[in-house]
Amino acid sequence: MHIRYAGIITRKDSPDVLRVGQELVGWYQERSVKAVLDRIDPAMDMLTILGGDGTLLHVADQAAQHGIPVVGINLGDLGFLTEVAADEMYQALDEILHSGITLEERMMLRAKLLDEQGAAVGPALFALNEVVIVKGSTEPMMRLGCWADREYITTYKADGLIVSTPTGSTAYNLSAGGPIAHAELQTLLVTPICPFMLDSRPVLLSPRTRVTAQLAPPSTNVKIMVDGRLGWTMRANDFLSIEAAGKPLRLISSPHKGYFDILRNKLNWGGRDPGYPLPEVIMA
Repeated sequence: MHIRYAGIITRKDSPDVLRVGQELVGWYQERSVKAVLDRIDPAMDMLTILGGDGTLLHVADQAAQHGIPVVGINLGDLGFLTEVAADEMYQALDEILHSGITLEERMMLRAKLLDEQGAAVGPALFALNEVVIVKGSTEPMMRLGCWADREYITTYKADGLIVSTPTGSTAYNLSAGGPIAHAELQTLLVTPICPFMLDSRPVLLSPRTRVTAQLAPPSTNVKIMVDGRLGWTMRANDFLSIEAAGKPLRLISSPHKGYFDILRNKLNWGGRDPGYPLPEVIMA
């Protein structure tokens, strides 16, 4: 893939990140690559994200809709999605320009809020990590009826419900006790938040499944968060419908880090044990 036109998205309200973005525009232009700041054009060959995971999540929907590959440079905090460290940026980008790219297709979610008559409440929203139904801090537990396609799963009595992608399995899902799913898997993860019954466990569903949740009264006006941003306010008897989106996010993976390298580093597995290779005799 030949990179001729690149977009650079910078973390908002950060003069330091904006300065790095301006420098990167010049770096691209020196290599005969047209580059623009903080704009997404369907004709772009690549998007470079400067910031943290939140910056990438903010543009994931547009990038997926246009099929634009994305590479994340971690100028933020944790950085599961923005894999490339700041001091590796130019080396990694140079390798992408001259050696080609390795693309991972990351599943996205499409969510719709419906009233009790089935009418849509606003347009559908898209998420790379998760869609969360969550109560306010002082409100009692809510009751959420839940279905996989037409099959009833259960009614959760909990502080909320998370539906996440494998990419999002290391985000809110992990904090709520859900499993880690390898990013290359295609599955929906359904995880209750602080359930009343300890036997209300997370479930993994087929990517072809549509998950539907209904808010039972007396709970009302609870929040639906889409990748950390407020999507809707859900009223009693409303339905939230979530399924795999038609288009995945095309994520450019780091040329130097594998999936478990990132997990060991970010989650401090084994004290960030650097690991060692499997012997060739076993690989044969």
